[in-house]
Amino acid sequence: MKKIFFLINILLLSAIISLPLHSQITIEDYKRADALPEKVSGKVYYGNVRPTWIGTSGAFLYENNTPGGTEYLIVDPARASKRQAFDQKRLARALQDATGKEFTPGKLPISNIVFSDRYNSFAFVYDNYNWICNVKDYRIEKRDRVNERRRQTTWDWGFRDELAGDPVESPDKKWTAFIRNYNVFIRSNEDKKEYQLSYDGGVGEYYSSYMKWSPDSKKLMAYRVKPAEKHIIHYIESSPEDQLQPKHYSYEYPKPGDAIPQKYPQLFDIQAKKHIKVNDAMLPEQYSINEIDWSKDGSYFTFEYNKRGHQVYQVIRVDANTGESRVIVNETSPTFIHYSGKRYRYDLEETNELIWASERDGWNHLYLYDSRDGKVKNQITSGEWVVRGVSFVDEKKRQIVFQASGKEPGDPYFIYYYRINFDGSGLVLLTEGDGTHEAWFSPDKSYFVDTWSKVTEPPVSVLRRTEDGKQIMLLERADISKLLETGIRLPEVFVAKGRDGVTDIWGIIIRPINFDPSKKYPVIEEIYAGPHDSFVPKSFRPIISGMHQLAELGFIVVKIDGMGTSNRSKAFHDVCWKNLKDAGFPDRILWIKAAAEKYPYMDLERIGIYGTSAGGQNAAGAVLFHPEFYKVAVASCGCHDNRMDKIWWNEQWMGWPVGEEYALSSNVENAWRLKGKLLLINGEMDNNVDPASTEQLVNALIKANKEFEYVFLPGARHTSGGAYGERKRRDFFVKNLLGQDPPEWNME
Repeated sequence: MKKIFFLINILLLSAIISLPLHSQITIEDYKRADALPEKVSGKVYYGNVRPTWIGTSGAFLYENNTPGGTEYLIVDPARASKRQAFDQKRLARALQDATGKEFTPGKLPISNIVFSDRYNSFAFVYDNYNWICNVKDYRIEKRDRVNERRRQTTWDWGFRDELAGDPVESPDKKWTAFIRNYNVFIRSNEDKKEYQLSYDGGVGEYYSSYMKWSPDSKKLMAYRVKPAEKHIIHYIESSPEDQLQPKHYSYEYPKPGDAIPQKYPQLFDIQAKKHIKVNDAMLPEQYSINEIDWSKDGSYFTFEYNKRGHQVYQVIRVDANTGESRVIVNETSPTFIHYSGKRYRYDLEETNELIWASERDGWNHLYLYDSRDGKVKNQITSGEWVVRGVSFVDEKKRQIVFQASGKEPGDPYFIYYYRINFDGSGLVLLTEGDGTHEAWFSPDKSYFVDTWSKVTEPPVSVLRRTEDGKQIMLLERADISKLLETGIRLPEVFVAKGRDGVTDIWGIIIRPINFDPSKKYPVIEEIYAGPHDSFVPKSFRPIISGMHQLAELGFIVVKIDGMGTSNRSKAFHDVCWKNLKDAGFPDRILWIKAAAEKYPYMDLERIGIYGTSAGGQNAAGAVLFHPEFYKVAVASCGCHDNRMDKIWWNEQWMGWPVGEEYALSSNVENAWRLKGKLLLINGEMDNNVDPASTEQLVNALIKANKEFEYVFLPGARHTSGGAYGERKRRDFFVKNLLGQDPPEWNME
């Protein structure tokens, strides 16, 4: 009998020894995590170069964060020289004399500094007022109050009221166009006579007040609008700050599958007082008609037609004399056209050409069109890399300066700048330096400031010549020695193969300051798999706040860009098509497993995940569709059923008409699958994602008899929960991944 007890004790002791060893979590651990942003603040020097160009001189001003405070420098590119912008001690004294307050020269509370062309004075903002300083004698003068921008508190997803626009005056000031009784009228500004131009407007199909005159005032474009029933959503604010009783709100919020207004451009000849019909049949099943643009001579106008479902996108040209329509760009895709993120168009009217961005060859590139007949003259950029944006077009030199990623060795998300000729020749790399680049060009485009960095390497800023990218002078090289003295661990970039065994998947790993490789750490993924972009940070930051702070509690935190996100090939992106539940999980799981194979202290038995908005949908989806891997999830304000969320974002990826794929990707429809632990966080007044989306998931989970937790935030809008939500998220992971009881907050 003694031997049996001995063996039992040995087995119990072995089991205890094999468990991950973590000291009991305390309030002090939470406070240490909360204090991390302040701990690292102000510890990076010479890393904040942002030029303000001075008139047309080519010179620029920038602020420089140094150990002694902020200094202000002026750079003259022509002389490759740098000097102090002004005497900070004298300005400090001048401000003190004007205000009666004391100022430290290296900590002047001023902003928005703008020099005059001759450097004899500069304007700045202090205490919400504009000021002028005369450099000769440092006399300062207080001017008008700065107009403060009001913070947007609502997002209006609805369609505009087409009858609400003001009358529109012609460029020559002779006529005013307006809507009366749903039809187009014009009024002579000389004799006040009025003329009716259209007669086919009525209650069910009327003309829009948002009209556009031709530059020569001879023609007028006006939409005929077929309205659609509005989708209105309603809110009850349970605890308003200004009264005891709840408040009711409602506003327009179109959702996938809803009818939307149809707009048909029409022409009117002012001299003949004639309606010139434009063919409506070319514009079936519209999602949008926009970008109306008249030619300079008034001989035609163009507009862009986005067909519902986002698989046809056209630029259409309308002859101003006949109303004849011609398609000059016909973009099609068997999946989706990323019009909301990769659309680029530049019209070259003098040469009857047009520059257009397309993913038709599998990568986002630029094409040159003949804008008269719609023929492609040539592809401008090509290769297995992605054009990320156009900085400017030089029509005289017939050159384009643009941003791209994936062309240089290394991280395919790093942005570099290039120049190329319209015919596709003469491609030149303008930005050397391994990292992601950001450029600021001088007004005449002769020079630019180039700053580049990685998450692991601090910024370097140089001045370059636009003609060839040659470096003129080093401006600053950031110093992070004081930052590293805090013990902060910079993210590690990690790469692993995706589901196809070929494609590289990129992400980062974040460890706590007190990281001990002899311990086992739960792994938490911060997820946002929205197809509209990529999300893993690529440039340097002192900390990635939420992730670093969560790591401080005893976790390893990761962030990954899986297939289905943007900024890689079209095939990489198309994984999301009608399949948002995929969220790149097959790639993410392989990536985490590969990281754990390299770093055995990453515990694959304790994997958590959290996200907000689309990331909230992803986080909840992880424990519904992949519970064998993800054990604990926190989902904030998620669009848990894409039929419940705003029309533009969801139809872009899930398609139209609404089909069974919406239900297949729905967390609500799949709530019965839940395994593991789930915490939902939701704002009562979320006006980005309809809060009923989360509430419907709550309802489905209850009906499925599932255990979960729900934090409802009265009055909150689109949020991950603020300080309270952050604490609840940390507590949930501490309890369910560390296996420890969070602090007793009510005892504080």
